[in-house]
Amino acid sequence: MRPPAAAGSFYPASPARLRSAVEGLLAAASRVEAVAPQALIVPHAGYAFSGPVAATAYAHLARTRPDVRRVVLVGPAHFARVDGLALPGAEALGTPLGPVPVDAEGEARARRHAGVTDSPAAHAREHSLEVQLPFLQVTLPEASVVALLYGGTSPEQVSPLIEEFLGEAGTLVLVSSDLSHYLPYEAARRKDQATARAITGLYPSALDDGSACGLAGVQALLLVAHRRGLAAACLDQCNSGDTTGDHERVVGYGAFSLG
Repeated sequence: MRPPAAAGSFYPASPARLRSAVEGLLAAASRVEAVAPQALIVPHAGYAFSGPVAATAYAHLARTRPDVRRVVLVGPAHFARVDGLALPGAEALGTPLGPVPVDAEGEARARRHAGVTDSPAAHAREHSLEVQLPFLQVTLPEASVVALLYGGTSPEQVSPLIEEFLGEAGTLVLVSSDLSHYLPYEAARRKDQATARAITGLYPSALDDGSACGLAGVQALLLVAHRRGLAAACLDQCNSGDTTGDHERVVGYGAFSLG
């Protein structure tokens, strides 16, 4: 099992406190009207920062897709070099709430794609996928995961992995990404609003390196969604200035549903 690395920093390490925190965020989430998602874009900062936005996505997921039994997680590697895409090389991913099983059949299909390898080292310290797991454990307790990190990777390399699973019965694709980083509050709001327009319009070319830390994953999803004729909706959006009150250097967060 890949042990948790972000417990006690990005989210509570105590199982009871963690479950209470996730359930509280879900209970407070705004109800949104959007199609049942084939895919979600969800932020991955600490729960004190992006938890409310993430909870909006997961509450929508729980209401509209209780059938999901496999979640394909796609997110950026922050701490290790990854050439292509990396699986965790583990049978389960741990959180304080217990292990989340890895979907062996889904991993086998992922490994057939070029550039997909196992890299426990890439996953060891990474939070971008881990912070999604407690939300999944509370909202979809029967789900297994395929966990893919990417690094020096183009959207064109990530998109076949997304195309492999998108729209499959019982499956959800989840791209983990925050939005702009370290801009003043108003500049961040303008940048993130432009990013939201690009995502909901399915315009990957309108995004740039400053749009999102998970840029390749977001662009890859938009490429596939455009080919499939999907619709995208912004479920929720804010930045760290809204959750902490510090407006000098903020990080943007958005939750988007594609279906």
